[in-house]
Amino acid sequence: MTAGSSGGSTVKQVSKVAETVSEAARRVPAFAARLTEADVDPAAIRDVDDLAAIPVQTKDDVLTRQRADPPFGGLLAADADVARVFQSPGPIYEPQLSGPDPWRWGPALRACGVTASDVLLNCFAYHLSPAGAMFDEAAQALGCTVLPGGVGNLDLQAQAISDLGVTAYVGLPSYLRSLIERFEQAELDPARWRLRTALVTGEPLPDDLRQALAAWVPTVLMAYGTAETGLLGYETSPGDGLVVPDDIVVQICDLDTGQPIDEGEGQIVVTALRAEYPLVRFGTGDLSAWRDVGGERRLAGVLGRVGAAVKVRGMFLHPRQVEAAMRGVSGVVSYRFLVDRIDHRDQLRCEVVPEPGTDANAVASAVQERIRSALRFTADITLVTELDESELITDQRTWE
Repeated sequence: MTAGSSGGSTVKQVSKVAETVSEAARRVPAFAARLTEADVDPAAIRDVDDLAAIPVQTKDDVLTRQRADPPFGGLLAADADVARVFQSPGPIYEPQLSGPDPWRWGPALRACGVTASDVLLNCFAYHLSPAGAMFDEAAQALGCTVLPGGVGNLDLQAQAISDLGVTAYVGLPSYLRSLIERFEQAELDPARWRLRTALVTGEPLPDDLRQALAAWVPTVLMAYGTAETGLLGYETSPGDGLVVPDDIVVQICDLDTGQPIDEGEGQIVVTALRAEYPLVRFGTGDLSAWRDVGGERRLAGVLGRVGAAVKVRGMFLHPRQVEAAMRGVSGVVSYRFLVDRIDHRDQLRCEVVPEPGTDANAVASAVQERIRSALRFTADITLVTELDESELITDQRTWE
């Protein structure tokens, strides 16, 4: 077994792989069918290296299965104990299995020094998407008091930081910067700012932004995960790569062959070690590479994306869902979405060509409302007279 193929497999991972695949093939017919289609005998999967015989499963594969056999595409065991169900862009439905900290974010919080004595402000969305509940579960497993802030209401959240003595934060790094700015603008007592640690994820954390946050919050660490799989990697110190937890298998795989690689960039491919919902060789669509940090293999972070989906403010925006949402808006000749980043904040703009003779302002309002309701984004609308042929979503951001 090569250390690089899965970041250095642990004894726990090796012992769980065979058990997970065998049990999943017995309990989940769709997974058994997937193995049959690939001509893979479940008994032949004995350790992490053997997983390479199973083709990578993409998000589009999961979406196709769910549409054919809603809600979970036959990928969930009939006797699985499901605590919550979430809807991610696609839409893809994700079950939250029972048990404490089911998405396994606890180690990332502990790496930040979060303990049961902390009051934690959770600034991830709680509505439909799983991020808010993911961190809520992890924080409660650690014994924290949780303030479910979600996204928005910056004034109220700044006041709560002052009134409640909030000491820990989870959310987007750009949102933490907005909170700091709002706290300053509100002229609240600086002595009431007690935030000492932050776990941030969902978007890049450039060095200058980390430094700006650290001026207010002494510990700011980055983590990485997905809506389907939960935690996949976390920092233990700034900039030293992401430690892969030992309760999940992470591989960096060649984009053409799907085989694990030791060097260079590839897709992050994940095997979750729970048979009730067998995400085995699941392709996240994110690109990364292995880094050697003191003899330990760590993820280099997210270095890009596979395919057409773009992550904006921590959520994916896919051309397919854009087309589905915009089809129902009358008075639109053509449109395109532009993503930019200003002062470390993602900005989404939609350029719209209205039909001649329509009320252009009414069309713009209808488009803005459709983006909000169907895509769960806010966007600035710009009316234009024409658009040349271009991609439906153009990412103009740079990360230097």
